[in-house]
This record gives sequence, C-alpha cells and structure tokens, in this order.
Amino acid sequence: MKNNKTRILLVEDDSNLSSVLKDYLEMMDYEAVLAKDGQEGSDYFKKGSFDLCILDVMIPQIDGFALAKEIRAKDHYIPIIFLTAKSMKEDRIAGFKSGCDDYITKPFSSEELSLRIQAILKRCELEDGGGQQPRKQVHRIGKYVFDPNNMTLADKSDTRTLTKKEAALLQLLSENKNRLVSREYALKSIWGDDDYFIGRSMDVFITKLRKYLKNDEHVKITNVHGSGFKLEISK
Repeated sequence: MKNNKTRILLVEDDSNLSSVLKDYLEMMDYEAVLAKDGQEGSDYFKKGSFDLCILDVMIPQIDGFALAKEIRAKDHYIPIIFLTAKSMKEDRIAGFKSGCDDYITKPFSSEELSLRIQAILKRCELEDGGGQQPRKQVHRIGKYVFDPNNMTLADKSDTRTLTKKEAALLQLLSENKNRLVSREYALKSIWGDDDYFIGRSMDVFITKLRKYLKNDEHVKITNVHGSGFKLEISK
C-alpha cells in the first residue's frame, strides 16, 4: 500500500535537537528521514524521494548552503527550509541565493516550524494545482515563449526550465505586462510574507529573470524605485 505521508529530509548534526525535531515531525504525521551531516543528507536525497528538505546550515562534511545547491541541481522544485543559529542578514541572503524557500533562526518554537512547513506545502500544492486548477495561459514575451504549466522559457535556440519561484514571479509579471506589480503584492502572493529578507530574495530572482530575458532588447524588467517591478515589452 502506498504511503501518502509527506516525506521530509531533516539534516541536523545536533543529536539532541535532531531527535526532538524528528519526533515532533512524526507526531505531526510527517515521515522524517534524519541525516547527521551534509554527506549523509546528500546520499539520502540521491537514493530517496522527498517532499521537503530541512537543512541546518552549520553541518559537517557538506554545509547547508552547498547541500542546498546540490539538491537544487537535481530538483528545481523541492522546497527547502534552513535552520541556523546565525542571525546576520548576509547569511539569510546567502541562504535565499542558494535556493531556500524559508529560513528559521534558532532558537525557534515547534509551532513556528510547523506553521512554516504547512505554509510552504500549501503554496506548493497551489502551484501544482492538485489537478483541480485550469491550465495557465502560455505567454509570449518578445521572442520568448513562457509556459507556466511546464515552467519553461524558450526561444528558437534554447529551452530553459525555471524553478517554481522563478516561474511564479514571471507568471505574475507576464499577467501584468507593461503594468506595475507592487513589491508587497508580489511578495505576499509568491512568498506569503513581505519582510526585508524575503524582499532581498525576490531581488535575486528578478536579477535571474533579467538574465534569462537579456537576449531580446525589446524586453526588460524595470525597477520602479520604492514601488515594484514592471515587465516592459516594446514590440
């Protein structure tokens, strides 16, 4: 019989914390697989199938940032939450740059972790559609064709597969071509929050989208200072 529980990869080297977290996740009816270092986490991810990853940043063998990049190279879509004792904003920004979906600073409550997990899984479910939502419209962006259903951006010479966040952000901009999309609306629609650090994460994704669209001079994403962004198509 198929196990329909959400499967979580937990990578944490603190034996006391990892034991508590694993027990808590299982109490919440998740299936939790515990790895004690980055290499073990990498091995588990290569061999198994997971719905979400929770990674401590300061772990032996392979640190959390490097492990997240490795996971992202194999799976563009799986959500990642970082756990860390660090509170420096540079570390949080580095976490988002390496591909995480959320970031929790120790110490944290089990309730906070549970709410973060539920919010991310719900967003993923909405993005996947659960087989209930109609297919999204394919968008022509200058010489590019953006297919939000398959999360691809293509021109005559190449097809690029986008991450969920990249596709969701480009979808929002495409639906509002040549119109301002406010930062607050974009952040709450895609990330579910509009705090400073998530805002910096969105700036990273905007930079990536600009790079993907750079070969068409008639297409640009402009930054309207203090307000938001606009996907401008002049032809």
